[in-house]
Amino acid sequence: MDDDSRSPVSKDGTRHPFSQLQQETGDLNPKLATSLITHLSYNFSVSRPLSPFPLERSCCRVWKTPSCPPSNMANSANAPSPDLLDQLIEHNYLCKGLDKTWLASYLPIDRLKLEKLYSNRLIYTAFRPETWLDGLYLILSGGPIIIRSAPLDRIIALSYPGGCFGMRSLPIGYGLVGRAFPSQVEAYKTTNVVKVPVDLVEKLYENNETFRDRYDLLFELREKFQYHLLNCSTYPPQAVAALLRALIYQERTLGNQPDPTGTYVFDLPIDIIARVCQLNHRTVEQVLKGMQTIGLTEAAKTSDLSADTIRVIDPEAMKETYSATRDKVSWWPLR
Repeated sequence: MDDDSRSPVSKDGTRHPFSQLQQETGDLNPKLATSLITHLSYNFSVSRPLSPFPLERSCCRVWKTPSCPPSNMANSANAPSPDLLDQLIEHNYLCKGLDKTWLASYLPIDRLKLEKLYSNRLIYTAFRPETWLDGLYLILSGGPIIIRSAPLDRIIALSYPGGCFGMRSLPIGYGLVGRAFPSQVEAYKTTNVVKVPVDLVEKLYENNETFRDRYDLLFELREKFQYHLLNCSTYPPQAVAALLRALIYQERTLGNQPDPTGTYVFDLPIDIIARVCQLNHRTVEQVLKGMQTIGLTEAAKTSDLSADTIRVIDPEAMKETYSATRDKVSWWPLR
């Protein structure tokens, strides 16, 4: 490279952009400034066209180009919509029926964070010693959210839209004393959630009795869900019925189920049932087939959003199978 390529003026008389940079780099190390100017000079002399955008003062001294979006563009794209509070008041257990104006004073829209949680990705590890989350997750759609134990990799909790998770990892209420062993929390399927900062949750908990009672009930439901799982026997029909009874009780208490026809509808893949009940997939398939045969459940309909949907059409009769720990059911094994 000849000396002309390092000059502030090119061979055709056009002024190089690095001449401006040379004036702006007085605060940089002389060797760093010289190296940067030389690099820009070389790019200019070989093929780099002049940029119409001025140099930005920063520690990196980078070019602004039309393809670089403003730093807040990604955040604004995911910014909560004004009707988010309406969705929470209508569908979420903690916020259902609360006065919108009152709720807005405790949950400013700009403090809420919309997140999309992708399947098979760890969200956080619950119950780490002296470790707390920075917010509570309210489920809008998708899911379910699962909690997995180790080393058996057993699923010990399920959360669906309208529910919440993360409360047992917040220093609020029973979360301060209700600890367990570290467990992985993840989305089994893609899930849309609203994350509420912990300080806002704490203010709601302290200032609203309805919210406080509902929040405390979430801990009770977790215990009762695991109580049902403790009653899972090695008898396959009873084990699957125990899971379905646990979900029926949980979703009925949260006010999410049943639908107007009295049917409980769950997006419940065979893999989840197998990992909750500690059964193999083939056995689970056979149990579900038997339950459909005797009219306890229905398979997914074309109108259902997921092919993994299980429809419990006779929840009362499910109790008989759930209690069949000694007296065996007549339809098992399938013939």
